[in-house]
Amino acid sequence: MRRQGSFWLWLVVAIGAFGALVYYLATVFPEAVADPDRRMELVGAIAWTLLVGSAAIVHIRDKPSAALKGLGVWLLIAGVLLAGYSYRHDFRALGNRMLGELLPHRGQEGQGTVSFQARAGGGFVIDAEVNGTPVRFLVDTGASDVVLSPADARRLGFDLSKLSFDKRYRTANGVVLGAPVRLKRIAVGPVAVDDVRASVNGADLSHSLLGMSFLERLSSWAVKDGTLTLRR
Repeated sequence: MRRQGSFWLWLVVAIGAFGALVYYLATVFPEAVADPDRRMELVGAIAWTLLVGSAAIVHIRDKPSAALKGLGVWLLIAGVLLAGYSYRHDFRALGNRMLGELLPHRGQEGQGTVSFQARAGGGFVIDAEVNGTPVRFLVDTGASDVVLSPADARRLGFDLSKLSFDKRYRTANGVVLGAPVRLKRIAVGPVAVDDVRASVNGADLSHSLLGMSFLERLSSWAVKDGTLTLRR
């Protein structure tokens, strides 16, 4: 008798948990019950679940406690998966934020924005895609153009022997020569600009420079509290 009482207790708990799950789903996804066709599909799914569950209960009456505990575990797993799906956007934002803290050059993406933390020296190093090819830039607001290092220019398919290094640029290290080029697209996360004026530096650079020919094409960019934010 005690075993039978335990069985019915677990059965009532399982049915209650299932009913609560269905109610929660209907609350979170009201469109599933608003449409008549979807409502019928939901009723059919519930009916099949109850049918399969009833058949399973009939076969496991010899060990009701163990079986219903297992059912409880599966309901818990389903609840965790549902919660994960419901808050997937929040978890993704949290993951992007953590990744941005660990890898500052990767940035933290928002709605049409991307933000970068300053590195130890105070500058900003960011990862971008130029014509679909990954390039790491040092942000330089003093550079009028985007400046490619010779190594990055080669990776992008430029033949340096066919470029004309006839444009003079004044830098902190003096006057340097560069070869004017056009870049089809520079994308930094969700922020992208097409047909960007640039040049290939005549001397080696540790990083290509993301200058004003990109930044001035954005709707806005700002540096505040050690964070650079770009907005498309």
